[in-house]
Amino acid sequence: MDLSATEADMVHQKVQAILRGLDGQHAALRSDPGILRWTLHKSLDRNPYSGNIVVGVLIKELEKAELGDSLHYIIPLLHTLMFAITKAAFISDELYERVYVFCKKILTLPKPYCTIGLDYAQRIKTEKKVPGFSYQKMVVSEQNLKRDVSHQQDKVLLFLDPGLVSEAVCNTLLRETQAGQMSHTSVSCMRYVIANSIQAALGKDCDNALLQRVLETQTTEEVELWLQEILSAVERSEQEGGVNRRRHSERLREIYDKIVTSPHKEDTESKLQRIPLPTPNISVHLWTEDDQLWKELMIFTRETQATDAEIESFKMPDLAMDSEGSEQNRISVWSNDSGIERDLPVVEEKEPNKLYRKPCIKKKDLDPSILLQNLTKAPKGSRTGTLQRLSGQSTEVPSGPDRLPTARVIILGDDRALGRLAKAYYSFRKREARRPHRTLKANLQFYCIPVHGEQSHSLSDVVRLPVSPGEMHELSRYLGQVDPWYDRNISTLCDRISKLAMMPACPTRDAASDPFILDVASYYLRFGLQPVYFQIYNVKIHFRDLTLEPVEDVFLTELKVEIQDCAFTKLNTITRKKTLVDFRGAGIQVHYKKALASNRGKDASMVLRSAGAVIKAIPNKDTEALVCLNICTDEPMKSSSGRSGLGTSEGLKVSSVQMRSLELRTLSLQMDKDSRRTYTNVSSFEVAPCQEPGYSLQKMRASRGSHGDGKEVGGLSQYMTKSLLLPINTFAGIIQ
Repeated sequence: MDLSATEADMVHQKVQAILRGLDGQHAALRSDPGILRWTLHKSLDRNPYSGNIVVGVLIKELEKAELGDSLHYIIPLLHTLMFAITKAAFISDELYERVYVFCKKILTLPKPYCTIGLDYAQRIKTEKKVPGFSYQKMVVSEQNLKRDVSHQQDKVLLFLDPGLVSEAVCNTLLRETQAGQMSHTSVSCMRYVIANSIQAALGKDCDNALLQRVLETQTTEEVELWLQEILSAVERSEQEGGVNRRRHSERLREIYDKIVTSPHKEDTESKLQRIPLPTPNISVHLWTEDDQLWKELMIFTRETQATDAEIESFKMPDLAMDSEGSEQNRISVWSNDSGIERDLPVVEEKEPNKLYRKPCIKKKDLDPSILLQNLTKAPKGSRTGTLQRLSGQSTEVPSGPDRLPTARVIILGDDRALGRLAKAYYSFRKREARRPHRTLKANLQFYCIPVHGEQSHSLSDVVRLPVSPGEMHELSRYLGQVDPWYDRNISTLCDRISKLAMMPACPTRDAASDPFILDVASYYLRFGLQPVYFQIYNVKIHFRDLTLEPVEDVFLTELKVEIQDCAFTKLNTITRKKTLVDFRGAGIQVHYKKALASNRGKDASMVLRSAGAVIKAIPNKDTEALVCLNICTDEPMKSSSGRSGLGTSEGLKVSSVQMRSLELRTLSLQMDKDSRRTYTNVSSFEVAPCQEPGYSLQKMRASRGSHGDGKEVGGLSQYMTKSLLLPINTFAGIIQ
């Protein structure tokens, strides 16, 4: 009793420290909540009996926060509580009931509290009836233990750009993920699910240590059979509405008695045992090709939506990068014939004894509703000028009875890597819109873990805009402002990952013995389910050389415009006598549409003399209400002392903009702060919100069918989302 009271006091102190860090009372405590949360969950591994204690302290603090004026405590404590329930060896019925009642209470609160409360209320209702259900569902989906086409499959893809992330960071993450996969094999994960399901249901009424020893002596086939029995029993208990916990425990008691037969039973005192929660199966990819994300997603969806026989008989050909504007290099993998030799088209047979066909897949007819579902994946109301960055809404139309595979894409890096992700996402959606039969459907979820990358220099020293400490992490900084729990757990990894990568590995310690980075990333994957949407912007670029065709690109965070020096001619010899102010600047004509909440901004234009401009898409403050572009320009000016220099002019908020150089000097454009995505000798460019490729395609088809009669184009496009938004997952979305 004294030990329990002492441990409860220690847990209470840790929880209070987490809450103080959320209040930001001390600058030194800013990075502590994430570490304290990690150590709090690690205490469940050291002592399996501490589950009731940790859950009891957390639910007590949640009830106090709901009664008082401390709503900012609720979401961090709820996530911590649910993870503790998942990892705990055994939870009493009383605590399950208290958590369920609390989750129902917060349904009256605004978003995102009611959204998360509803999700957790449903989970707790199932967990109370089927103890260990959350652990089982998490491990089975993350490790893909149930090889069934009807079962939801998950895959985690971690992308590292070697041009942006240091070699030390790449090597460290590769080493740690490989060590984690070697320590938690597929068979060991099956044993974990079996042992956890039985212990969560029976508690001390079973000898879990003996159960684990028996499972270790059995073959892989035998363990798979026991796993299937456990999954079947859990599925029956979940689907039966009137079943209670007692009936579920009886079913698992029968399975336990069959596994631990009488010769194995021992007269020892049963105790709760520690059962590890393995990290997700993360595949690390060095991002060396632009179309690598599309290739990995195609391979994943084909593997999950094909049967074992199809996988054995079908070998996927090399996925060549096809041109965005041409269909010539496309390799068709679909078959419309029956596959019977006599039904094949008649051809001249040069070798009659060698009749063969290329690997292909029988084409399936798609229902128009499925086609619409495949193209409409952004939230409703995502129009230019609407309120800032919708949160807490699903990015998918309800998928019906079938479950789509889920690909969780983690981007490690800064704004340059996220800009590259936006470009890859736009390319993927274009392929998906043009070829819905080839691009199989999957749920895409994106995660951002900031880390300091290799520094790149700007194009020139002409533009001297103020540089903040988080210049390369504007998007993650914004996410930290709107979601403090993301800031405390994920944003703080920015410095730690780089520091840990530079530390020499201890020769006496296993790489998987203390995986802090992987544990926090796993926590983010499992509980970061509320997306924040960011508008992707399209840029159409025209060059001074008229023989060059205009090109299009996209950016997510920033477009930097700089003035290039033109070649020396007799025309500019007069400028030698002018001041530096005139030389540093150039005339630029700007056409723009002012951003208004009513989405009725009027077109306007102006001419200014500027040395450069920065067009930012990420707001500086979390209170910014509009989805818009903020334009900052450097205008030459002369001080009262007569010295010339550059001054920053900002405050222009637009929904779209066009810029054109009025002189011989051309423009240089840099996308998302990435020096590799630079365009030079630009005469003019246009920036507008990027349209959803499926919407653009359907609108184009509808306009062709209208025969130019002047009527408003309708058809399928009027039901589709217009803007292309990139969702980045956080723990709470945007907390107002």
